[in-house]
Amino acid sequence: MANISNIDDLARLLQVIGQPARLQILLAIGEGETCVCHLEAMLHLRQAALSQHLMALRKAGLVADRRAGRFIHYRLTKPGLLDLIRQAARLQAVTLPELSPSQACHCPNCCPEQGDCHG
Repeated sequence: MANISNIDDLARLLQVIGQPARLQILLAIGEGETCVCHLEAMLHLRQAALSQHLMALRKAGLVADRRAGRFIHYRLTKPGLLDLIRQAARLQAVTLPELSPSQACHCPNCCPEQGDCHG
């Protein structure tokens, strides 16, 4: 018989990632590292809303952050989440969006050839 606390933990994980914006954030971060300004530009979320979602993901231990000057970068702490999301998408016959660097973002991750190209 399954341990109830393990089932509860799984339910909490699914609840945390179950919002569309959070799924998009996790997909946007992907297997690498993504800055907050990139997430804002790509997902068209207000900074306050994005911060709330990132805080929930961080609190659940699903993402970690790193500051580099004025940029904050996020990475997945459990890259297997991407597999879970992709499998769920296949089960539902959902095509996941291709999320790539945004033309509107000018951070070093999005335009490395120019360095800090905000200025």
